[in-house]
Amino acid sequence: MKATLALSLASLATFLLLAFRPADEQKIQIFLVGDSTMSQKADLSKPERGWGMAFGQFFDGGVSIQNHAQNGRSTKSFLREGRWAKVLEQVKPGDWVFIQFGHNDSKTEDSTRSAPAQTTYRQLLTKFVQEAKQKGANPVLLTPVGRRYFDDKGQRKDDHGQYPAVAREVAKAQKVPLIDLHEKSWALYSQLGEEGSRPLFWSYINGYYQPNPVPPAKNDNTHFSEYGATRVAQLVAQGVQEQKLGLASHLRHTNFDGKYAYELPIVLPVIIKKDTFDLTKYGALADGQQLNTEAFRKAIDAAGQQGGTVLVPRGLWLTGPIVLKSNVNLHLAAGALVQFTADRAQYPLVKTTWEGEEAIRNQAPISGTDLTNVAITGPGVFDGAGDTWRPVKKSKLTSGQWKDLLERGGVTNDKKDTWYPSASSLKGTLETHNGPLRRGLDLTAYDDVRDFLRPNMLSLTRCRQVLLEGFTIQNSPAWTIHPLLCDNVTVRNVTVRNPWYGQNTDALDLESCRTGLVEGCTFDVGDDGICIKSGRDEQGRKRGVPTENFIFRDCKVYHAHGGFVIGSEMSGGARNLFVSNCTFIGTDVGLRFKTARGRGGVVENVFVDGVDMTDIAGQAILFDMYYAAKDPVPQAGESTEPPVIAAMPLNEGTPQFQGFRIRNVTCKGAETGILVRGLPEMSIKDIRIEDVVIQCEKGMVCQEAENIQLKNVTLLSSETRPVLEVQNSRNIALDGIRYAPNAELLLRVSGDRSKDIRVLNTNTKAAKKDVELGQKLGKKTVTIAKG
Repeated sequence: MKATLALSLASLATFLLLAFRPADEQKIQIFLVGDSTMSQKADLSKPERGWGMAFGQFFDGGVSIQNHAQNGRSTKSFLREGRWAKVLEQVKPGDWVFIQFGHNDSKTEDSTRSAPAQTTYRQLLTKFVQEAKQKGANPVLLTPVGRRYFDDKGQRKDDHGQYPAVAREVAKAQKVPLIDLHEKSWALYSQLGEEGSRPLFWSYINGYYQPNPVPPAKNDNTHFSEYGATRVAQLVAQGVQEQKLGLASHLRHTNFDGKYAYELPIVLPVIIKKDTFDLTKYGALADGQQLNTEAFRKAIDAAGQQGGTVLVPRGLWLTGPIVLKSNVNLHLAAGALVQFTADRAQYPLVKTTWEGEEAIRNQAPISGTDLTNVAITGPGVFDGAGDTWRPVKKSKLTSGQWKDLLERGGVTNDKKDTWYPSASSLKGTLETHNGPLRRGLDLTAYDDVRDFLRPNMLSLTRCRQVLLEGFTIQNSPAWTIHPLLCDNVTVRNVTVRNPWYGQNTDALDLESCRTGLVEGCTFDVGDDGICIKSGRDEQGRKRGVPTENFIFRDCKVYHAHGGFVIGSEMSGGARNLFVSNCTFIGTDVGLRFKTARGRGGVVENVFVDGVDMTDIAGQAILFDMYYAAKDPVPQAGESTEPPVIAAMPLNEGTPQFQGFRIRNVTCKGAETGILVRGLPEMSIKDIRIEDVVIQCEKGMVCQEAENIQLKNVTLLSSETRPVLEVQNSRNIALDGIRYAPNAELLLRVSGDRSKDIRVLNTNTKAAKKDVELGQKLGKKTVTIAKG
């Protein structure tokens, strides 16, 4: 009895000891052992960072990281100074030790650090590995991270001699994992190119880089900026997964299906000097009367010469077009209203693009071309005077609003159902009735229709490192924010407001852009909200630049045609897009993916997690490869019938949609819950929709699709015959479908090419009839099973 009691007390003591042990002691520890490329930096006011500082963000809370790496250390000096002994004192069984040296071992002029590759370096790496094993830890060897050295032809230069090879050989001999960071880093440098890889390193950050360095100044191609350290830490996390280390179980998952944190895009931030250039010092007056175009030009030119911020103070600033410059932040203070003039003559015709093709248009109110490191920030407001440019349909106004509009002047068409701001605007519209306005790219050929050529409001072309943050931009003549062929774009906490009836007034059109973040924005516009594009038809395919590697989160969209949209001008493709925690209120369509024959292009790898919608006039989720350039919600008297679809031969203009993962979507009120409409010659493929609840009139319509999976989807449709309609589609899994009680028909399948339709884990008895098959379809077309 006493022995049993003693044993119980001992067990209790052990339990309490473990339960109340400090949290860090219960975590798996990673010890980082190496040199300055990995180390923690003491002075964070300086731009240099080690990749070890960014490594922890890619792991979950079960991992603790100790960074013992130290600037300037080789294997030899790290051991001699007792740093390795301190690591061994703390390492416990099951911990991980990442070992990376080589930068300083090659310094033959310094006897305290020099460790020749084939002798001392090899011996000490072996010692570190063996002693870590003896402590029960898991050693991992890393080759030295590459120094960024390109030759005159932009080709890679040897930068580490024999050291990477020796690290590989030691790892093989000692049978420990190797992360070849030397090759991984060089793959990154080569992908970005000589110029594009510069921002990875701290001395290229604005204000430090010397174009022609002279002693003692030099450009550092070894030590990282914060952005570079994060990109390299990504590579190490990727190596953990590729090596299938036990540690990989602690890599941080995202909400996106199967994606780890290290797989998401990392955006190069804008860094601009704090020097301030006050607009008022360049002759500007905030009286709403003086045209301040020249003052904006002078202030931006001055800031551009050395980098800095143009401050627009509180007040009403009337102006013509503003042209941005590199290394300039245009900052609108609270209470600042930049009002673009309604005088259309102030906007000269320029060569630009329109809806994905080369075109002549009026100059954008705000523009920038071939810029690097450019920003617009602050809580102020831009107003584009769009109502002086846009035509308006009578059907979209009340009778009183229409009367007021006519009293402003302008002209109407022969049917008296559309108002135009001028005869020039009407003439251009009439010319487009037979197709797009095409008069070549001669500016003088458009003088008689210049008012028709509405500009996009904020146009950025071939710009890198772009920050748009905090401001409100409203009343746009056409598309509101249009980055074209831009890299590393951040749009944060921006508000876009346009009249709900404003044609072509998309909030954000990212066209052929690479890598970016859109977060915390509010869009209330007359066309699409967040829109992904990549050029139109032949010109878009020839350009061949997809919009890719973007994160969209925490955004709200009101009254737009679509909340999150891809297309229809997507001929260059789109891929690797991540959407989360967004709200769509009163939009015509929620998630809207549209294209058409002739576009071409591939849209793939689109991840959506967490979208909430209310009052959607059309489809909550729409895939449409037969987009006919119509409003998604028909106007009074327009046909609601879908167009007749006949098969056509495959060619370069055949578009493709594939690889969509949509999770955690709710919608209260939609005309149709889910509409998937592919082409007979090219089905929509590989779509997974999971954990979705939609209240709607029609449930799901699926035409010309392949490998579609609905899992845990609730469709509370008022039209219950049928809840689900499948036509000419195959390999369709309907798993865990819930629907309103007393449905007349759960599933109708038609089309002689339909096959392999599976209903799983679904109560089919809640409907009066479970399945209805079209002509020429056998009973085996649909299988019903309970899991």
